[in-house]
Amino acid sequence: MKQLFSFLFLCTFFLGFSQQQNLSVDDAVLGYYKGLYPSSLQNLKWVNNSDIYVSQKENELLFTDAKTAKIIKKISFEELQKTYPTLKRFPRLQEISTTDFTFSNENSIEVYNYINKSKSVTVLFEEAAQNNEYNSNAKAIAYTLDNNLFIGTASNPKVTVTSIENKNIVSGQAIHRSEFGIVKGTFWSPKGTYLAFYQKDESNVSDYPLVDITTYPASLKNIKYPMAGQGSEKAKIGIFNINTEETTYLDIDTSDEHYLTNLSWTPDEKYLLVAEINRGQNHVWYNRYSVETGKKINTLFEETNDKWTEPEFDAVFLPNSSTEFLWLSERDGFMNLYEYTTEGKLVKQVTNFKWVVTGILGFDTKGQNVYITGTGNDARESHTFKVNLKSGKYIQLTKTNGTHSTQLSTDGNYLIDAYSSLTIPNNIEIIDSKKLKITSIFTAENPLKDYKLGATEFITLKGVDGTDLYAKITKPADFDASKKYPVLVYVYGGPHAQLVTNSWLGGSSLWMPAFATAENYIVFTLDNRGSANRGFAFESIIHRNLGNAEVEDQLTGIEYLKSLDFVDSSRIAVNGWSYGGFMTTSLMLRNSGVFTTAVAGGPVTDWKYYEVMYGERYMDTPQENPEGYEKAKVHNYLKNLEGKLLIIHGSVDPTVVPQHSMTLLQEAVKQKVQIDFFTYPMHEHNVRGVDRVHLVKKMTEYIVENNK
Repeated sequence: MKQLFSFLFLCTFFLGFSQQQNLSVDDAVLGYYKGLYPSSLQNLKWVNNSDIYVSQKENELLFTDAKTAKIIKKISFEELQKTYPTLKRFPRLQEISTTDFTFSNENSIEVYNYINKSKSVTVLFEEAAQNNEYNSNAKAIAYTLDNNLFIGTASNPKVTVTSIENKNIVSGQAIHRSEFGIVKGTFWSPKGTYLAFYQKDESNVSDYPLVDITTYPASLKNIKYPMAGQGSEKAKIGIFNINTEETTYLDIDTSDEHYLTNLSWTPDEKYLLVAEINRGQNHVWYNRYSVETGKKINTLFEETNDKWTEPEFDAVFLPNSSTEFLWLSERDGFMNLYEYTTEGKLVKQVTNFKWVVTGILGFDTKGQNVYITGTGNDARESHTFKVNLKSGKYIQLTKTNGTHSTQLSTDGNYLIDAYSSLTIPNNIEIIDSKKLKITSIFTAENPLKDYKLGATEFITLKGVDGTDLYAKITKPADFDASKKYPVLVYVYGGPHAQLVTNSWLGGSSLWMPAFATAENYIVFTLDNRGSANRGFAFESIIHRNLGNAEVEDQLTGIEYLKSLDFVDSSRIAVNGWSYGGFMTTSLMLRNSGVFTTAVAGGPVTDWKYYEVMYGERYMDTPQENPEGYEKAKVHNYLKNLEGKLLIIHGSVDPTVVPQHSMTLLQEAVKQKVQIDFFTYPMHEHNVRGVDRVHLVKKMTEYIVENNK
């Protein structure tokens, strides 16, 4: 039995006091629509270049001075509707200045002058536009139609950037399947003079067939899916000049299928900085390119690692400088800040934390301090810090334990801080970053106060290698330690995910505590090695051997559960989706007799069927690591099945393609092993909307019926 290390945080706070109502699992699944998650302030953001913030109260926009906490201006929806009569509700603000705010209205971007109460600019774009990105300096919006890129302006809703007929070449969209921190495909220059964009050539990428059953008869829908070890996309970066309407490309040869990411403009618009990563993902070159010629000027630095390198953040330039910037790297084991020049000189390592920096918010007016987000000493939390660029000394600005999401005013004087914890639904405060004075502006009520729900506790266990492993356990209402309870282990376990956080519900979906009480269950979750926000060593232990360390750590959690007098160790079930589906099937099939029941959604069953960018980072190619792929292959363990296993898969899943489940079913038939299967027609990688109620009922009813 693995030894319990310590209880770092024990919450005996019950989610409700009156406990008059039972919360059904159905209602919990639709909790966002039923007001069962904490409320917040809408349209909460800073007015650019000021210490004024706006927030929406019902149908009114309020302007508040952060220094005095006084409301200095109000704008009603009725007032806005006089200028925009087709509006049905107050729009979501994209940005706001001291004179204007910007919002989307059907197929236009509107800039409203709230001083003069008039339209300032209307930028039109095509109704079918996707991947929209507006730039206030250019007064233009970039967008895509099918595989091509366009720009909408006040005078022309469809300026053509690319007009490529070959559907294998896609412009203006996220590339590399949104790995390496990529979330979009267009990048406006600081002054709005240029639009840089990603372009990918998928000619080498295999077509993957998905079937659309909504047509008569059913029809074929091919997607491009680069499987591990097979042909991948070739990336390019284009630059469109808004004034000349001409496009040029950076002189980069990607015939070797290497990756381009972390695209950053220098503030003077003369250069683009680009991280280039070899397909093996163990070598990064950070290069500077001339916007004028497209030629490479220099390599600023290189990073290598025998496991993987994964740059995820763009360069952030220091105030009033086009030559000095901050770069985020985990080269020393944790994500930290480094200061560089565009000539490639490392000025200094700014931070040397033994915890993870997660982002840069901005600077103060004089450029003396940078504001960052990070976990701090407790990896289950998220905080904001002020770091002196010269000395590296820092202070933590968010003091309350929990998970904080902050917005920095333009001058760095104030923060909007929204946070929650296991006991705090949602608080919002204004923090004076100099005086550290805190002003509360919103406190959400507990939306579950009238429901009968149990407690969630945080636990820290010792892994077999001595590593601290964070877990949480949710008990049913009316918990009685003298009784024996069945257990549902909910698992994810893969990179870039963290399920145990000091946030509302401990980071769980609401259906989990509802299920715990409705069915008298213990729900248990543990973040194993390989999961996020614990540093490179913790995450990279999985390299080339997915499923080994992760399963080992989950079994540490099982041994802990078995040590509890109130746990019925003969009735333990496991459930997870995606990587969690891989973990669920691996736990069930590689550890006979531990679990009675498993429900795996969208599971990766054979990593050779997964995509290049993610799969090869963690496993290398099937050709380079045949032993690792074979050991991780779930099919090999079907003969060990004891108990009941349900596989669930969306019929048009473009992320974990249906071949994973289909080949597992094929192997089960071949081996004469009985497993259960359910598909959600025309759903992709997860089941969303009202159909999600059906999914959760399918999973939980299967668990309750078979975990006996």
